[in-house]
Amino acid sequence: MATTTQAKRPRKKPSVLKRIRLTERRTAVNRTNRSRLRTQMKKFRSAIAAGKIEEAQNLLRPTISVIDRSIQKGVLHRNTANRYKARLQVRYNTLVKQQSQQAAG
Repeated sequence: MATTTQAKRPRKKPSVLKRIRLTERRTAVNRTNRSRLRTQMKKFRSAIAAGKIEEAQNLLRPTISVIDRSIQKGVLHRNTANRYKARLQVRYNTLVKQQSQQAAG
């Protein structure tokens, strides 16, 4: 009599299946939030790099708002977000200062 020697796998419990479903949902939400944050920061940085002061001024508040929201949603740590905001603000202030010096000089 020939018997098959298939390895028996234990069935996944319902709680494990639920965890898998929740993880997939949270991953999708986190990916969306992270993407929104990165896109906004790229827009702001490119405006500064191009020297477009008006565009940078219009993007500063929304960018900081997206960073703050990413803290609340757990995408960024509070200190990391504060560091990003500070660096973006410094870049913006430097651009404004350069523009005012060029206009005066």
